[in-house]
Order: sequence, then structure tokens, then C-alpha cells
Amino acid sequence: MAAHDFALALHRVAVPDPTANACWSPFSVASALALAREAARGETRAELDGLLGDFDPSAARDVPELAVANTLWADDGLTIDQDFSLASSVRRTAFSDPATVRKLVNTDVAETTRGLIPELLTDPPPADAAAIIVNALYLKVGWLNPFVSGETTPKPFHAPGGDVDVPTMTVTEKFRYAHADGWQTIVLPADSGVETVVLLPDTSLDQPLPPSALDARTPTRLELALPTVDVRARFNLKNTLRRLGVERMFQRDADFSGLSPDDRMFVDDVVHEAVLRLDEEGLEGAAATAVTFRTVSFEIPADPVVVTVDRPFLLAVRHAGSGEIYFLAQVASP
Repeated sequence: MAAHDFALALHRVAVPDPTANACWSPFSVASALALAREAARGETRAELDGLLGDFDPSAARDVPELAVANTLWADDGLTIDQDFSLASSVRRTAFSDPATVRKLVNTDVAETTRGLIPELLTDPPPADAAAIIVNALYLKVGWLNPFVSGETTPKPFHAPGGDVDVPTMTVTEKFRYAHADGWQTIVLPADSGVETVVLLPDTSLDQPLPPSALDARTPTRLELALPTVDVRARFNLKNTLRRLGVERMFQRDADFSGLSPDDRMFVDDVVHEAVLRLDEEGLEGAAATAVTFRTVSFEIPADPVVVTVDRPFLLAVRHAGSGEIYFLAQVASP
């Protein structure tokens, strides 16, 4: 699956409401899932292969302004396969203290994202969690053709709930541009080969977006008016990934023996948060993704208590929380 195919497929499922603001990082999500794929075996890996295809994070990391950190947090007692790429830099802590694990992960993510994402984990990990793979990134670059400083003014924006005035930047310059298949495409070049692609639908955001809409090759002189952007969103991606065919890694029979050969584990959830800001000078963005692994408990079955209901009995149907009894039955002769 190509990079834009992965991004668009996940976006359609994760952001189904065309009237809502949203922001996420396909690169961060794919990077974290790629590390989970490295640890996966069998069908667990095959499903991730189908989603990620030939994703290679190294191909997009040659940007001086891009800071990326991949981190494996693991319980003190968890055995790590030494062939796993993060084995030599694993950060150990006691997962028996989930509050401390949450604090450590959040502090580390906040540092990488320059404080833009201070609390990736809003809750401590589950009591039986044993490892967390985290990807965090931060990017800040300037436009090659900055918007006119001091000329940002309120202009009407046709929002779903009605027209509103929003701060709008202006620039007149040559940009790569296309208008086809119901979309206008404007490419704003920035430093170090980074670019921002503005996709403007002719009607609404729920119209089909073909992958070709991301292409614009013709330099065209534009008088461009673009609102400033400051958007943030967070996602629990478990159900989203399931709808895209990634199911096995969330089940107790998942195979992550490439991470820990001695401990059976499965993924509890994939949490993601991102923020993106655009102004007259350039863009600033940060994102982080956490893949939390839980252990599969192996219990030695005890001898069962034998109960045979073979004589008259009472039966109560009640509300579990309050104890209020909805029904009370006496069964003397079934």
C-alpha cells in the first residue's frame, strides 16, 4: 500500500464526519505500527503487512527540522528479543506502578514534541501491561514563499454551521496547481523538501477524494487566501484498525514473539494525538502514537467446585450496581 493510500484509507475510517476538525499523522501511526509489525509473527504480521505494505520510515526522515523518537518502554521483568531493533535502547520501568509509567511516557513525548503533546496517555496503562512502543515527532519549517506579513485579516469562511470570519493569510505567487475530479490542489513548498498540499473540494469534504488529487504539477500564478490553522485531535485507533482488517494483534492469540520470546502478549490499544499549526511564516506540527501491549495470563486451573442445582431454589434478577431486585423467583418444581 502506497503512503497516500494508507493515509487516505485510515482517514476515511478515523474521521468519518466531514463537519469536524481533525488532525493526525499517518507517518507517526505507520512508524509505530511498523515496529509492532517487526515484533509480530504469523497471521498477526500478515495483517499488518497488508495495511502498511512497503512502508519505510527512513525514506522521509532526511529533514533537519524533523525530530523523531521511537521508544520501547518495557517492564523490568519482560524478556526482550535481542534482535528487535529497539532492544539495545529499551527503557525499563516497573509496570506494576502504572501511574509512574504514564508519567515517564508523557514526559518523554512532551520533550520530543516541544511541549505540544504534554499528555499522550490520559490514563495509566492496564494492570497487566508489560510494554509500550511509542513514536513521537516534531516538525517546524518555514515557507519558501511566505504569506504577506501584517496583511492577515478576518474574512468569511463557509463553515458547516454557517459563515464565520476567520484570520486569513494572503499571498500572490506561483504555486503548483491543479483543478480536476472536483478538487483544487495547491502545493505550498517549505524548507528542506517539505511541502503542504491544500485540497479544496468544489462542493464538500464528503465527496470522493481520488489519490490523483494529491498531484499538482503545473506552476500557476495564484492569488491565494488561506486561513491560519491551529487544529488538534486524539484518537483511539483500535476499532479503526479493526475495520481496516487488522484484527489478530488485538486478540489474546496474537503472536509478538519477535518482541518477547518468553511472554505471550497482545495489543490493548493504539493511541494517537497530533497538532498542526500554519501561519504566515510556516508550519509547526507534532504527533505521537503509543502501542500498548498486555500480557496473556496463564492460569493453572484449580479443581472446580461442583454445584448441582437439583432441588428447589430461589432465583433473583437484580441491578448489579445498586442491588435492586427486578425479579425474585422460587423454583420448587422446574
